[in-house]
Amino acid sequence: MKKTKFKIAALIVVGTLLALFGMQTLNAQQTGFKRVELQKQDLSAHGREAVVAAVEFSPGAVAGKHTHPGEELGYVLDGTLVLEVDGRPPMTLKAGDVYFIDAGRVHDGKNLGSTPAKVLVTYVVEKGKPVATSVK
Repeated sequence: MKKTKFKIAALIVVGTLLALFGMQTLNAQQTGFKRVELQKQDLSAHGREAVVAAVEFSPGAVAGKHTHPGEELGYVLDGTLVLEVDGRPPMTLKAGDVYFIDAGRVHDGKNLGSTPAKVLVTYVVEKGKPVATSVK
């Protein structure tokens, strides 16, 4: 009986430590980058939806390489952002600039400036799929 209680307690401790480590890792990857969904709407195009989001990069923040299951259209509201899209030269975008990223294209955004960068983004994506998927 004592052995069983010990094993259960050990499993709980190990499980808790693994969960905490996983949350720390996830938070570390997203430090300084925030995407807030403002609207999600089904489209007349079968199986597609539009998602509008406010995206903010703290100074020095990086989104991390990722893809979307559809197109991304963005408008830079404030700050300066370097957009790196596979197969294209890096683009430096400032307030008032717009951009377009093809579906499934690996890309990353970086704020190399000293002030926050804010972007209004519209995704036209496959309904039911995550808006973004990390790429290692």
